[in-house]
Amino acid sequence: MTTIRFFAAARAAVGVDDLSTTAATIDEALREVTATDPSRWGALQERCSFLVDGVTTRDRSTVLSGVAVVDVMPPFAGG
Repeated sequence: MTTIRFFAAARAAVGVDDLSTTAATIDEALREVTATDPSRWGALQERCSFLVDGVTTRDRSTVLSGVAVVDVMPPFAGG
């Protein structure tokens, strides 16, 4: 079981802080998400990066076998 945690705009679009999944890949896990704002989530998730047990990736085909936590990180504004 992997915990998917959502931050900032991703959390706002999805409507939850986290969820648990048995999906095989990040992409499969993201397709399981039932967002409260589907159009915003659909547009946003393509720009997200991911922390897989603390290691950054943008590869949605990353296998989740043995992974405890995936953080979904939307782009952040700087300034």
